[in-house]
Amino acid sequence: MRRFATVTKESLNEKHRHRPCRRRLLQASGCTACHTIDKKLVGPALKDVAAKYRDNKGAEADLIKKVKEGGKGVWGDIPMSPNAHVKDEDIKTIVQWILTLK
Repeated sequence: MRRFATVTKESLNEKHRHRPCRRRLLQASGCTACHTIDKKLVGPALKDVAAKYRDNKGAEADLIKKVKEGGKGVWGDIPMSPNAHVKDEDIKTIVQWILTLK
């Protein structure tokens, strides 16, 4: 006998609430050229970024600045290019989402 889970609008929205951010913002901003969610590519995995900054009260502001201006040294010698072409509100959305990853 097959059993089917009940899918409600709320559970579907909860399950996929970050999908637009991942697809649209990460790809459009160029993040996926260097980052994946769970594996190091050129830059660190986004889950590793979340873990590193989890207990940092100023993490959101620090990461927004780092994404916007670029940087070097936190994750090794490979620099992160500046992302001045990405809108500030999109950077904030991306950073807030990254910080929720576990």
